[in-house]
Amino acid sequence: MTQNFNGITSGLDNLFRLSHAQTRSICPENRTGGKGMAAMCELEEGNARGAARDLGKGWKVNPYLHIEPGETLTLGEIEGPGCIQHIWLTPTGRWRSQIIRFYWDGQETPSVECPLGDFFACGWGQYAQVSALPICVNPGSAFNCYWQMPFRKSCRITLENRGAERVTVYYQIDYTLTEIPEDAAYFHAQFRRVNPLPYKDVYTILDGVKGQGHYVGTYMAWGSNNNGWWGEGEIKFYMDGDSEYPTICGTGTEDYFCGSYDFDVDDQYREFTTPYTGLSQVIRGDGHYKTQQRFSMYRFHITDPIRFESDLKVTIQALGWRSGGRYLPLQDDISSVAYWYQTIPAAPFPQLPDEDYLEII
Repeated sequence: MTQNFNGITSGLDNLFRLSHAQTRSICPENRTGGKGMAAMCELEEGNARGAARDLGKGWKVNPYLHIEPGETLTLGEIEGPGCIQHIWLTPTGRWRSQIIRFYWDGQETPSVECPLGDFFACGWGQYAQVSALPICVNPGSAFNCYWQMPFRKSCRITLENRGAERVTVYYQIDYTLTEIPEDAAYFHAQFRRVNPLPYKDVYTILDGVKGQGHYVGTYMAWGSNNNGWWGEGEIKFYMDGDSEYPTICGTGTEDYFCGSYDFDVDDQYREFTTPYTGLSQVIRGDGHYKTQQRFSMYRFHITDPIRFESDLKVTIQALGWRSGGRYLPLQDDISSVAYWYQTIPAAPFPQLPDEDYLEII
């Protein structure tokens, strides 16, 4: 994981190296990240003023913020150069109704735009343990992100509440102010959903990427609308002018996510969560109103990034089995987040679906 020694990365292989990078942190108690400016909220201005009324200023007066319906809250604005190193966040409300966005260097369009849970590899709106290197999710809704996100001029992070009720968010954005290498690319993440996938269509994870960069991860929330196995489809990476045929083609859905043979152990799906890959959640249904089987899977290309020079497209087939040992093109409920680094400006993302289309039912 060695990259450089200016405070951007914290791998064990260079943790002993000194650096002149300046560590800063943004939270509701220090919304600017200013040095020596945390825990300064006046008692009467704090959201937790009732709990702190006997103790006063400096005693956890404003540890969270509210976001009203239809409101977009700026979680943090940072003047660079610098690098985000860790984000911890825990929200109330429906995770699909909250949209997180990142803007780099004054760009008008976001480089990250995802429903909150999906960005943190929890797309079904309920807790599942994730123990990966760049993302971990801990009880009960503790979202953590360790993607390194360098920027040269500025960074802005927002959270939109598309729901009908006020939500509460606790968060911490840990970053460093430091010089950024010339070859550092910008972090991107894009969400997509199709429900149901039209018959014989191929699901597109990512398309329209222009510029140089490298693809570093896939998260998928896959809802099965048929009986039987759903993961025979191949993932394909089209890069640098590929047209009809891709440069990289997988052998099956569970194979791409580094499992095998339907993720089965003793004729049962077996969840697993590891630093690079996982089947982190299986929702089996209760035989009553909750009838659908749903799955969360991630693969992070930390040691094997997929590098491209000019363009990238990523697709995956949805295939099951039908009579006579034939493949069945599936019409499933499929959502995904693609994670990659590239130069900016990036092409604008497709417009996010509306609240009703995003809703998990």
